Amino acid sequence: MSRQLVKNIIEGAVFASPMPLGLEEIAVLFDDDEKLSRKELQSLIKELQTEYALRALELVEVASGYRFQVRAQFSPWISKMWPEKPPRLSRALLETLAIIAYRQPVTRAEIEAIRGVVVSTQIIKALFDRDWIVVVGHREVPGRPALLATTRLFLDSFSLKSLSELPPLAAIRDLESISREMENTTVEQQKI
Repeated sequence: MSRQLVKNIIEGAVFASPMPLGLEEIAVLFDDDEKLSRKELQSLIKELQTEYALRALELVEVASGYRFQVRAQFSPWISKMWPEKPPRLSRALLETLAIIAYRQPVTRAEIEAIRGVVVSTQIIKALFDRDWIVVVGHREVPGRPALLATTRLFLDSFSLKSLSELPPLAAIRDLESISREMENTTVEQQKI
């Protein structure tokens, strides 16, 4: 099987998949006599990324694997195809999500202590509904409060491979700009 054919198969699979594809999922596309090593797959994906360097689409790696997405610089034009705007994320929701992302695992009481106000049930529910957070255990104190952490979908939604790619806390100044960026990311994901 030619190298170009293998790249075309990978490209087609990633493009057709509604979710990011990991290397393991890509590897199962090939029969035993066509099996590629992890290193070979990564090399082919790098070639595809290079081929897409000057295009409106880019092949990116996120926590769950690889996906195609519209480059951010083209979102002002592409987003006009979907006039319906995604719901705005409130400042309280973004603050809560940021605390969970940076301090995980964290309890609701710890979030409230950091924010200085009560975290509403609707905010926690909204984060669960979006599958951005999950209960990862319970703190061994009276009442055994749930420990909250972010999910792979959270990382995928923000185009992150891991939590280490989060910007330093000092770099976060304007939650409104984060909200606008998230809305653009959500619109881009709906398009693909």
